[in-house]
Amino acid sequence: MLTFEQAREQVISQISKSKRAPATVNLSVWEALGYVLAQDLTADRNYPPFDRATRDGYAIRASESIAGAKLACIGEIKAGDALTQPLEKGTCVQIMTGAPVPPDADAVVMIEYTSREKEFIHFQQAATKGQNIVRAGSEAAKDQSLFEPGTRLGYAELGLAAQIGAMQLRCAKKPRVAILSTGDEIVPIDASPGPFQIRNSNSVSLAAQVRDAGGEPIILGNASDRIESLGDKIQQGLQEDLLVLSGGVSMGKYDLVEDVLKSLGATFYFDAVAIRPGKPAVFAMCNEKPVFGLPGNPVSTMVTFELFVVAAIDLLSGAPARPLPLLKATLGEPMKEKPGMTHFLPARVQFDSGDARVKPLPWQGSGDTVTMAKANCFLVVAADIQTLAAGENVNVLMRRGVW
Repeated sequence: MLTFEQAREQVISQISKSKRAPATVNLSVWEALGYVLAQDLTADRNYPPFDRATRDGYAIRASESIAGAKLACIGEIKAGDALTQPLEKGTCVQIMTGAPVPPDADAVVMIEYTSREKEFIHFQQAATKGQNIVRAGSEAAKDQSLFEPGTRLGYAELGLAAQIGAMQLRCAKKPRVAILSTGDEIVPIDASPGPFQIRNSNSVSLAAQVRDAGGEPIILGNASDRIESLGDKIQQGLQEDLLVLSGGVSMGKYDLVEDVLKSLGATFYFDAVAIRPGKPAVFAMCNEKPVFGLPGNPVSTMVTFELFVVAAIDLLSGAPARPLPLLKATLGEPMKEKPGMTHFLPARVQFDSGDARVKPLPWQGSGDTVTMAKANCFLVVAADIQTLAAGENVNVLMRRGVW
C-alpha cells in the first residue's frame, strides 16, 4: 500500500500529465469569488499613486524636527485633496491618514506626540525621514504583474482587482465533478428508510466538499449493486471533468466499482492507501478522466476527499494543488492507536492564548457522522506511532470551511 503522501503525489502527477487548459468564462468581479484566474493582471498605475500619510498628525521636514521644536501650522490636508504646493521651510501642515504628503515634507509626526498653541505646533520628539509615509509606487509600480493565471480569487484578490479597475475577469470554468453513490442499502435523502437502509448523505457532504474546493457538483444519484446499473452511471459520470464514487470499493462480493472500471479500460494508480479510515480508496484514469472510488462510510469519504480529490479539483481548475491544511498542536490527553497505518481521527482544536491545543473526540468508527459534525479537524497519528503522551506536539488536518 502507498502512504497517503505517496498516493497524493500519484494524483498530482497523473492529472498534471493529462490535464488540458480549462475552458474559461468572463465574470464580474462581484461574481468571481472562489474561481481561478485565467489571465494576467497588472497595475494600472503606481500604488500608492502619491506619497501617502499613514497616521493622523503633522507633515514636516524631518531635518527641522527635534524634541521641543515649534513650527507654524499653515493648513490642513485630508484624504482626496489635490495637492501641488511644496511645504515651506519652518512650517508644518496638519494631515489625515490616507492624505497626500506635500512636496518637500518627508515625515509625519503622530498627533499624540504634539501639542498646539494657536497656530504653532510643539513637537515632543524628533522625527526620522520617511516616518509614517508610504512612498508612491512602493506597493506596486505601474504595469507590474500582480496576479498570474492560476491564482485562486479570494476576498483580498478581488479587492485588489477592483482597486486596479479590473471589473471583468477571465476565469477558468469550475470543474464539473460527477458524484455517484453506490449500494442497495442507499435511499434518497427525502425518503423514509427501512430498518436496514440509510439515506444518501454522502451525496450531500461530497457536493459540499466539491463546492468548497472550487468545483461544480453534478449529482448522479445512486447505483444499485449490479454491474449494469453501475456501468451505466459510471459512463454517465465520465462525461464530466471528474468522477467521484462513494462505496463499492472494498473486498466484498458486491463491491463492483473496480471491476466495472476495468471493463471500461481504466488505468489504476492505487486501490488501497495505508490510512484509517479510508484504506480502500481508489484512483484511476478512465477515458482520460480522473476517477476516485472512495469508501462508503461517511467519515472515510470525507477524509479521502480532502487528501486526494481537492488536489485534483485544483489542477483541473488551472491552479496548483494546494498543500494540505496541516498545523502543529499540543495534544490535550494521552492516547493509543494501532501502528501500521496513519490515523485521521475526528478532533477539536482550540486556540488558547494563540497556542493550538487538540483533543480527539470519542467516536464509533468511520460511520459516525454525529461525532464528525462536532469535529473541526482530524488528529493525524503517524503509522509508526502507537502511544502519545499529553503535551506532545502532533499534526492536525484542519477541516476546510469551518474556520
